[in-house]
Amino acid sequence: MASIIIFGGAGGIGSAVARRLAARGDRPHLVGRDPAKLAAVAREVGAASSVCDVTDGAAVAAVVAEAAGGDGLAGLVYAVGTINLKPIGSLTEADFERDWRINALGAALALKAAAPHLKAVDGSSVVLFSTVAVGQGFAAHASVSMAKGAVEGLTVALAAELAPKVRVNCIAPSLTRTPLAEGLTRNEALAKGVAETHALRRLGEADDSAALAAFLLGPEAGWITGQVIGVDGGRSTLRTKG
Repeated sequence: MASIIIFGGAGGIGSAVARRLAARGDRPHLVGRDPAKLAAVAREVGAASSVCDVTDGAAVAAVVAEAAGGDGLAGLVYAVGTINLKPIGSLTEADFERDWRINALGAALALKAAAPHLKAVDGSSVVLFSTVAVGQGFAAHASVSMAKGAVEGLTVALAAELAPKVRVNCIAPSLTRTPLAEGLTRNEALAKGVAETHALRRLGEADDSAALAAFLLGPEAGWITGQVIGVDGGRSTLRTKG
């Protein structure tokens, strides 16, 4: 059985995707930077894993080849991101470069390495991750919105280039309770205030995005490609207060 490689497999959304895939009989292969966290999730779901820094192109190519083996890849998930919220005057060149490399360049390198292995498997699918902030425009989001905007551009470009063999879609969550977002969500007053800006009056949970990712990776989504889909409690489109 061909595996589905999950970059960020030890993170909140990535590990939630891995649990859903393993539960339905798919074969996730987890990739992450923290060996201990990665090993713990891999043991829990019964998955193979590889330690990798996504900013290292050679390392990314090596773990993609390892995950593909001789069977190819049934899917790729790039659930890696940053939350670097600063006004433009406080952002350094290093901030911009780090956010770009982790969010956009890492996704591009992963897909460059994976494309031949994905094309070898009928019905293969890619899921990338953006943010609601790309379409909405939030203050102090310049660096991450720029980087994630590039991910959305990558999504549609590669959906066209890799069709009809490989489907490519992107999920754009709003603020979600994950370890990455803990700096924002641990303050319950702040979290409640942000939750109230959503029509559904709560923050996201990792499994909200994982549920859609699992669907997009499966045959039921076989006629969906080139889409950026919000999992955002309505924040991208709805205003329920005048």
